Amino acid sequence: MKKSFKQKSIYLILFCFMAYAPLVLADTPAPPPPGGGHGQSGNGPPVGAPIDGGLGILIAMGAIYGGKRLYKAYKVKQKNVTSPDLKRKILIKEL
Repeated sequence: MKKSFKQKSIYLILFCFMAYAPLVLADTPAPPPPGGGHGQSGNGPPVGAPIDGGLGILIAMGAIYGGKRLYKAYKVKQKNVTSPDLKRKILIKEL
């Protein structure tokens, strides 16, 4: 079976990425902290990254997308479309 140009180009891109990725990810270890000994900074637990802001944005975007889908489904229902294929085409077209 002949491979199309698109399929060959996808394989080439994946091969290049897989060949280049180890070179990018091979990193030297970080240098040790400056002198002064361990425990001078209070020896507290490490501070993690906050997830509240990103999580709130993600939930808001999901709610907006869900509302948009519900509104479009409501509009299709108002048009009294009975064919499932036609409903799908209308919903996809209006995205």
